[in-house]
Amino acid sequence: MAALLAPPSRMSQATPPRTPTDHGFFWKLGGWCAERRWAVIITWTLLLVAVTLGSSALNGAYNAAFVLPNSSAQIGADLLKSHTDQTGKAARGTASGDVVFHVSSGTLAAQQSAIQASITSIASLSSVRAVSDPFASMSANGQVAVASITYKDTVTALDTPDASAVDSAVSAVRTAGISVDYGGDLGGAAGPSSATTSSELVGIGVAILILLLAFGSVLATLIPVVSAVIGIFAGIGVLGIASAYFAFPSEAPTIALMMGLGVGIDYALFLSTRFRQLIKDGLDPVAAVATTVGSSGRAVVIAAATVVISLIGLYASGITYIGQLGVSASITVAVAALSAITLVPALLAVAGRRIDVLKVRKNPIAEPVTNAQGWQRYATALSKHPAAYLTAGLGLLVLLALPVLTIQIGNPGVRALSTQTTERRASDAIDAGFGPGYQAQLVVVARAPQGQTDAQLATEATALNETLTSTPGVASVTKFAPTTDKMLLVGKVTPTTSVGDTATANLISRLDATVLPGQMKTFGYAGYVTGGVATSIALQQAVASSLPTIIFTVVIAAILLMLLTFRSPVLALKAGIINLLSIGASYGVLVAVFQWGWGSSFLGVAQPIPIVSYVPMLMFAIIFGLSMDYEVFLLSRIREAWIRGDSNRDSVAHGLSVTGRVITCAAVIMACVFFSFLLTTSITIKMLALGLGISVLIDVTVVRLVIVPCAMYLFGRANWWTPKWLDRILPHLEP
Repeated sequence: MAALLAPPSRMSQATPPRTPTDHGFFWKLGGWCAERRWAVIITWTLLLVAVTLGSSALNGAYNAAFVLPNSSAQIGADLLKSHTDQTGKAARGTASGDVVFHVSSGTLAAQQSAIQASITSIASLSSVRAVSDPFASMSANGQVAVASITYKDTVTALDTPDASAVDSAVSAVRTAGISVDYGGDLGGAAGPSSATTSSELVGIGVAILILLLAFGSVLATLIPVVSAVIGIFAGIGVLGIASAYFAFPSEAPTIALMMGLGVGIDYALFLSTRFRQLIKDGLDPVAAVATTVGSSGRAVVIAAATVVISLIGLYASGITYIGQLGVSASITVAVAALSAITLVPALLAVAGRRIDVLKVRKNPIAEPVTNAQGWQRYATALSKHPAAYLTAGLGLLVLLALPVLTIQIGNPGVRALSTQTTERRASDAIDAGFGPGYQAQLVVVARAPQGQTDAQLATEATALNETLTSTPGVASVTKFAPTTDKMLLVGKVTPTTSVGDTATANLISRLDATVLPGQMKTFGYAGYVTGGVATSIALQQAVASSLPTIIFTVVIAAILLMLLTFRSPVLALKAGIINLLSIGASYGVLVAVFQWGWGSSFLGVAQPIPIVSYVPMLMFAIIFGLSMDYEVFLLSRIREAWIRGDSNRDSVAHGLSVTGRVITCAAVIMACVFFSFLLTTSITIKMLALGLGISVLIDVTVVRLVIVPCAMYLFGRANWWTPKWLDRILPHLEP
């Protein structure tokens, strides 16, 4: 097989690059940091303090809103904002909430005075701008009423004290036997903590335990953890400063923390294991640090660059919100990589030969310079039947990916929450009192031509009401009313179906495509459907249409980076194709757990739910970047052996045997860090945590330790072939 795939003689092998012993940039950087170890450590400490204080002082907010240019939902929202600012409505980004009063028997009228007193108390809170009259929004049976709270423009997020203040205001109502629950931002503040802090502590704790078992010494364990923690919180500080000037979504800090912590420990681990082996082999600590960074630092930077490129590539979706999430995560990844190639060398130099003090096991893990016997036997076993192992690995990936064929994209909303949460109870009470379509209300905006008289506006409003009321799927329509500048007619449409129902999405499409244009063309108006539900569905459609663009952009960018790094078209294309299969497998697991409900109850998800619209896009960029991480570390070792003259078979076996333990340990740590974020209440973060954790395990077990080496055995010398014309134009990126 290898002979068949060997390149024709007229084509050249890649020009041999310099070896890592040639004292390039990274070797010099490692030596510089080692010689100035305390200055580097102090600099990082001061940097951490500075960015943390700066972030706290600037007090940036994570409250970016979805912006979907040219969509009906966005145009309608922009029109409402520009033509209703003078009415005193709160600015975009201001927090809000609903207070839902409900009883299972009797009516709320019996306690009207107590409810009105509670509303007065809420309105007197310093952070509250206004509260609506709940009896103006009461169900037909009189058992459910909703009061909407509008907070002041300066209040962009709510927390536990805000919910406690409302709790105190409604305490007398609860004493009278009326149930009170909260929705919107207030519901999130009144619910259980998002547990981000608990997640990061669990992740760090698990990482310390695994590192202790693997490294076998306390000091060797602390170096990757300390450097990763300093790097990640410095990155979070930088993100906090940036948030004061640029809009970032509310999920940005959690996703950035998850990514930074995972890759930060991994990068430090790869450097520490190489250093530890060099110390065991007798090198001077400074020389060991320089050699470590000279050989592994480049791999760290390339791996981090791949992740950053993948994350920034999310902007290719054309959805700013998604791009902002990518940028926020890329900030912490970049800072983690910078910490790995500067702070880790300094800490290793301080540890020196004392790296093994306080041992807890006899044979700690390290990256051996010679083949590890167990992994060497494993590599030899793979080399005897590479086609069979490759087929089995690919078959498993395809099997895991099969559930993707049934994927449903949507907005789970409160359906993902336990019935014990106040948000879910509030939602269920509203559905019971007002019907399933009440929470799926649509705002219809009709833009009138200039110079319309009151009579003309009234005529169109009446016609619009009649048309929408007779539209199938519409439960009710409020009376359309003009804005004060007489430029818009605004009304609300209540569907007969719920937020997540496909029929609701079909109704919005029908209103946009046929009903509104047909009704308004004779009057010269333009109609738009907007509101939270319409925006959510527009986002789903935008994600579906832009996902192929994201896939193409990220894959091409990663393949080009791999080509520049290893100068091999075969290795670059192989990495791109196999990683696509790996991502498909992780998607399949996500669908099986959340959409099919296989074990979702163990994750705190009340019922089967659709996949959050932008999770697949985020997962693709993150997983593709992380997959390339391990690809780079493995191929770097294989390539070193090839450069010094080993055969392709021996090079693959060597790379696998010297990195197998380290890659496996690093992947388990990263997966545990991701899984720890399953403790959060955010369904988006839960999906990302499970998807990313599973993908890392699939990548390190099936892809990196089976498929990649078997494919390279089969490709033979073709792995290292570069056409002459390509070899001439590719720049040399060696250290």
